[in-house]
Amino acid sequence: MRGVIGMLAATLLAGCAGRVAEPGAAPATAPVSVQIIAFNDFHGNLEAGKLAVDIPGDGGVMRVPAGGAAYFASAVAKLRAGHPNSVTVSAGDMISASPLVSSMFLDEPTIHAMNLIGVDFNAVGNHEFDRGQKELLRLQNGGCEKNTKRVPCAIEPFEGAGFRYLAANVAKDDGGTLFPSYGIRSFGKGTRQVRVAFIGMTLKGTSTLVMASGVAGLNFEDEADTVNGLVPKLKAEGADAIVVLIHQGGYSKLAFDANSCEGMTGDILPVLQRLDPRVDLVVSGHTHNAYVCDYGSVDATRPLLLTSAGYGGTLLTDIRLDIDPVAGRVVAKRANNVLVQGEAFTGAKGPVPISERYARFVPEPRVAALVARYAAATKSYAERPIGRLTAPAPRTDEDMREQVLGNLIADAQLAATASPANGGAEIALMNAGSARVSLTPRADGTITFGDIYAAQPFGNTLVIKSLTGKQLRAVLEQQFDENKAGGRNLLLVSRGFGFGYDLGKPVGQRVVDPRLNGAPITDDRVYRVVVSNFLANGGDGFTTLAGGEELLTGVADLDALEAYFASGPVTPPATDRTKDLTLRN
Repeated sequence: MRGVIGMLAATLLAGCAGRVAEPGAAPATAPVSVQIIAFNDFHGNLEAGKLAVDIPGDGGVMRVPAGGAAYFASAVAKLRAGHPNSVTVSAGDMISASPLVSSMFLDEPTIHAMNLIGVDFNAVGNHEFDRGQKELLRLQNGGCEKNTKRVPCAIEPFEGAGFRYLAANVAKDDGGTLFPSYGIRSFGKGTRQVRVAFIGMTLKGTSTLVMASGVAGLNFEDEADTVNGLVPKLKAEGADAIVVLIHQGGYSKLAFDANSCEGMTGDILPVLQRLDPRVDLVVSGHTHNAYVCDYGSVDATRPLLLTSAGYGGTLLTDIRLDIDPVAGRVVAKRANNVLVQGEAFTGAKGPVPISERYARFVPEPRVAALVARYAAATKSYAERPIGRLTAPAPRTDEDMREQVLGNLIADAQLAATASPANGGAEIALMNAGSARVSLTPRADGTITFGDIYAAQPFGNTLVIKSLTGKQLRAVLEQQFDENKAGGRNLLLVSRGFGFGYDLGKPVGQRVVDPRLNGAPITDDRVYRVVVSNFLANGGDGFTTLAGGEELLTGVADLDALEAYFASGPVTPPATDRTKDLTLRN
């Protein structure tokens, strides 16, 4: 309890303060304090004992257990206690790319959990579109319409989200938006009432990150332009504070509770540089990083507060806006990231013990019962052994680094399509973003269906394309074009294929000596290349792939991976298929 009290005191008194009032100015009346509890990138992480937060310290990195929807619910309730002016918001990717306990049931249990927790608004993230806009609308509105291969309402009726999805910059062809652009909440009473506007935004590049068919007829408009166009309207409607919930973010190498802008990078920064100065708070996401940044210390003309709460429900951001109800403006703002510490467990890196430095939350009973119900329904299916792995196959978050897991999946996709009857594929190309979780075998080498599902949760279909050597080179060159949608990102390739690259050369001339089974790729020869339907439609900015001739489609990526393990023990491949030949000073 002392830890909880200390943590809440730090939230109120420490953190990141950015004052809007002029020096020496005092509000005409006592300000109204509004609490905003924020999170992002929950990704259906319902079960506890799965995630931990690495925290740097003098004695090295400390791993602390965190997350689990029942603990998350308890933390929200504890932070809300004693704060009548409170609202809970999310900056997107609440669902999809989820563990089996949620995604097997189309993320209905995650929406149900968030209803129990009392979320008010969720900005639509790119992963909300993974199953298409019709399925996303079903999650908002409820019902059991079948929009995917999976059967909805498999466990119980689905009532839909009790909170409001927001998507100001997701425009339909008819000129409207897929979801409302904003929501407004009022706090306080009588002459001390204030109004806070929440604008919801997804990242502009969403159309390159999801299946094209799922976002047909939608336009993802510029984030800053959209916000700036709404600010005058919101002020005219009496908004005293403006909050942007945006599924775009930055990167910080500091601890989750460092409360500093030092060294921050990322695509959120150019957006902030163009925002109307009347924006008070930006709750961000997408990068799975955690930070609290007083952006006014970077740009005094935009004294907003920028926050992000990491990934998977391991953190919450406790934010306070003090609003002068007479002047109709924010006079102070502060925030602090709070660790959602749960139960001790043993992970892939060993035991993850409870830390005395942070408060521990207890599970909220209703949410715990919900999670247990869906976990029981998932267990027998998830724990089914599908093969053996002789050593771990790790993934990496680095876009320009070859990874064991991606190479293994590429090998599996090639194996599933290499025979003439299955398409005669010669090369497999795998985008790193579709490899989600490292594969770690049990002590006896066993890998389960749940393991491979976590590694490849999107349900993509394999497509075999016919590409000339010239087209294949163009695809490879797009990896290194920082100006393409999705930026630079290295493809993972199947065994027998490889290439070098030199980032010191001009764009379009960076690929060096691509070879298939030792033979150079030639411009005129036609190659059969297998990719996911996501890549086949130009996903991640690989637009050249959309132009190749499609020969065959139909094998599910997960089926290909399961069949690969069923063929015998799998040895993780080496990471020697791509070589960075860039000269270093």
